[in-house]
Amino acid sequence: VQLQAFGGGLVQAGGSLRLSCAASGRAASTYAMGWFRQAPGKEREFVAAVTWRSGSRRYAEHAKGRFTISRDNTLSMGYLEMNSLNPEDTGVFYCTTGLFDNDFDYTRNYMNAARYAHWGQGTLVTVSS
Repeated sequence: VQLQAFGGGLVQAGGSLRLSCAASGRAASTYAMGWFRQAPGKEREFVAAVTWRSGSRRYAEHAKGRFTISRDNTLSMGYLEMNSLNPEDTGVFYCTTGLFDNDFDYTRNYMNAARYAHWGQGTLVTVSS
């Protein structure tokens, strides 16, 4: 599975961006697709996840109400719509595929980066104040 995230860029605070993730190989055979971000000098953190089959979505607290994750199974694409961006959202955003056994496993572990494989190169999002 190969992943490529794109759509990042420079945006002013309060603005919006839509990130896309192109997945090749057997990405849709994994359980879920996720987005993580890494701010300068900080560890990578969970942003959002969605299951390929049912479209079950999960969000980090900082993303709730502002970000929307979606996927297109036919195109093997994932998306992250980000609104009301603020400078704290600045960082490299990575898409990844999650390996979970079932919905229960996903619900308990969707925030755990160790449960995700096949990381893409990331796309930089810079939010200016």
